[in-house]
Amino acid sequence: MSQQQISLPAKLINGGIAGIVGVTCVFPIDLAKTRLQNQRAGQLVYKNMLDCLVKTVRTEGYFGMYRDEGAAVNLTLVTPEKAIKLAANDFFRQHLANNGKGLNVFKEMLAGCGAGMCQVVVTTPMEMLKIQLQDAGRVSAQQQKPVMMAPTKLGTTNTLLTRSYNSGTAVAAPRAVSATQIAKELLRTQGIQGLYRGLGATLMRDVPFSIVYFPLFANLNRLGKPNADGSSPFYWAFLSGCAAGSFAAVAVNPCDVVKTRLQSLNKGASEESYNGVMDCISKILRKEGPSAFLKGAGCRALVIAPLFGIAQVMYFVGVGEYILDNSPLRLLD
Repeated sequence: MSQQQISLPAKLINGGIAGIVGVTCVFPIDLAKTRLQNQRAGQLVYKNMLDCLVKTVRTEGYFGMYRDEGAAVNLTLVTPEKAIKLAANDFFRQHLANNGKGLNVFKEMLAGCGAGMCQVVVTTPMEMLKIQLQDAGRVSAQQQKPVMMAPTKLGTTNTLLTRSYNSGTAVAAPRAVSATQIAKELLRTQGIQGLYRGLGATLMRDVPFSIVYFPLFANLNRLGKPNADGSSPFYWAFLSGCAAGSFAAVAVNPCDVVKTRLQSLNKGASEESYNGVMDCISKILRKEGPSAFLKGAGCRALVIAPLFGIAQVMYFVGVGEYILDNSPLRLLD
């Protein structure tokens, strides 16, 4: 089915369902990615992705990874996030096309750039809340003895996120802090900009990702078409989405590391704080070396590949169109 024939509501539904299905499948790997990226040299809790997953399941349980680690935030906000990203790319592609002709690579990249800029409205607060919940277990595991953290400019917010680690003489399991509590505290102490902490780094990651992903997918998917007017098989669309997604994810992984570090409010003992993107980059280079920018790259590729592969299959199958065609409101027409 040609994407030009798909209505905007159907595109939003396809993107939303793809995001929910994908996140449900790969969220534990995304959790491992966040914890690996936040590790500092000399304070390693996890050796690799598998070690992180095994230790997390052992201490928090399998379903605990979904219940307490930001899955609810992701599942709630991934629907508008993926819907905006995919629908915006189609919108820009259609308006950049000349009389229905195909786009050149530059215009494909321009459409991807527009999609990446649109999605950060939802992506930034979603990532901000998700990272706090995902990283709590890593900080708890690192703290082998109570450490009184020095006051920081985050003030009350830092206290909210760390109070469960710094009480008593023995380290206990951290008291669960919900995304709602974190959001309310950020809004109370820092205003709306608290939820958009790391906006620059998020733009620095999502815009290049979309610039790479969408043109690469379009050209890979074109290779599977039997003729110029036909459409590629669903398995080819899935594989093209996976390949383009994983390549783009690894390409922008350094930006993702910077974004994760900047958005982490809860620091472990002796962990560095950062004052902006350039300060974060320089401190990581100086103290951890260039290889630190590739932390979690494998995890990120494994997370992104199925997300976008599933999204393309949703378009191919036409789930959004089926739902709209069989909705009660449509049947009443």
